[in-house]
Amino acid sequence: MASQTAKDILGQEVANYGVLFVKLHNYHWYVSGPHFFTYHEKLEELYNLVAVLYDEAAERLLMHGGKPAATMKEYLEMATVQEGDATLSTKEMIDDVITDFRNISKEMKTAIESFTDEDDTIEDTLVGHLEQLEKEIWMLESTIEK
Repeated sequence: MASQTAKDILGQEVANYGVLFVKLHNYHWYVSGPHFFTYHEKLEELYNLVAVLYDEAAERLLMHGGKPAATMKEYLEMATVQEGDATLSTKEMIDDVITDFRNISKEMKTAIESFTDEDDTIEDTLVGHLEQLEKEIWMLESTIEK
């Protein structure tokens, strides 16, 4: 069984993914401008990726006797990610997603350092998620106009 610390961290990531899933839909629907098609498609790809990460985190938490939050109210109370803002420019939306991915990645790295031997499978889950997020940060940063 995983430590309570690991379960708490995983629970927070479930909440982050829940908020991020909605935020990415928001931005997907409201993105506009000359690069609409590129960003519209990329944001759809990202919310599909987040859906997978979200489910994996929640299921891993359940496997270790944890209880993931499952409502937007709970997510917003627990998450470090903020809701999206459809009034942002396309560049601001993409920058916001990059910031969220960076912050979640940083949280995961810090968390992994605090894990004990009993947290191996949660650590493995987070390392896999971290690899995905870092790849997406690189891809997004390579795409946005500087």
